[in-house]
Amino acid sequence: MDLAYTEEERAFRARLRDWLASVLPTLPARPDPRDWPARRAYDTAWQRMLYDAGYADVHWDAAPTIRLIFLEETERAGAPYVGANFVGLLHAGPTIAVEGTPAQRQRWLPPVLRGDEVWCQGFSEPDAGSDLASLRTRAVRDGDDYVVTGAKIWTSHAEVADWCELLVRTDPDAPRHRGLTWLALPMDAPGVTVRPLRTLAGTAEFAEVFLDEVRVPAGNRVGAENDGWRVTMVTLSFERGTAFVGEVVACRRVLGALARAARANGRWDDAVLRRRLGRLNADFAALWRLIQWNVSEAAAAAAGRGASTAPGGSGGVPGAGGSVFKLRYSHARQELYDAAAEVLGAGALDAGHEWVADRLSSLSYTIAAGTSQIQQNIVAERILGLPKGR
Repeated sequence: MDLAYTEEERAFRARLRDWLASVLPTLPARPDPRDWPARRAYDTAWQRMLYDAGYADVHWDAAPTIRLIFLEETERAGAPYVGANFVGLLHAGPTIAVEGTPAQRQRWLPPVLRGDEVWCQGFSEPDAGSDLASLRTRAVRDGDDYVVTGAKIWTSHAEVADWCELLVRTDPDAPRHRGLTWLALPMDAPGVTVRPLRTLAGTAEFAEVFLDEVRVPAGNRVGAENDGWRVTMVTLSFERGTAFVGEVVACRRVLGALARAARANGRWDDAVLRRRLGRLNADFAALWRLIQWNVSEAAAAAAGRGASTAPGGSGGVPGAGGSVFKLRYSHARQELYDAAAEVLGAGALDAGHEWVADRLSSLSYTIAAGTSQIQQNIVAERILGLPKGR
């Protein structure tokens, strides 16, 4: 991988920096993070601005260095993050781009890029959690439809979503990892009930979703019937391999702010804290290098320039290296905000402080997108070649 920037890439950075400088001052104030309908309106409006300026598809089609430059510059400028567009833009959309039919790509991808439609993720269930293979939500074929009955939980952004990437069981007699199917569920279909869940951080980012004989057209099936486990692994590869990369840039910015705050309030005199911040700086620098490798290898495979050397990677889909990133990033994020609590001192009890809210939110990262134990199993089996546990 050549990390030296070309003239074209330097020109892209300059154009993007100029554009950000011109448009960011025109944005309205960001909404209350607990108000998801307002956040949807804000986030989709920002996505539309990116679309009109030609930057909306940078996560999907651009060269790896262009994608990383985009992340660096938007974070440096303090631009909005993907927010409510997270699922559609960073893992449902890429999954449909890889696994969908031409008609499905034409139907669902442009509205995601324009910010017209928002997606949520319907994988986890009350009795399954990260063990997706044990999910029970059933889909029975009836003519041209599937009739879906069951319940999902921890459904990201369901309260404001138009579509749901839904994993269902279509063959209850098949082994656990077979008999599953990936469907695109319209959230306004009769029989869909959404009940928001309030998290420790005070937001309703997640929800319970109840499905009572919901009819989903068979044309909404992505991949073959009973092949949903394989399609889901594509979704999770994008989620773990690339969906969180922008947050690493944000964490590096927070780390710099922590150092400045510590110098200002005298906490910098604590040698233990200084060593902790230094180690975190090294951790996030290493994570950024890992991102560069993962993104570059996936893009090289997609471009047909040769088979990806990323373990398990193929066809532009991030490989098992994404699990290495997810595993270490989840813990580094928690350690970052634990360090923030040390810098804040008594201020760490102020629930209204941004770093305190982010500390509470960071607790979910070792569970989201597959627990750390799941990631450890993937690394052990697919990278280290150790025997499967079961």
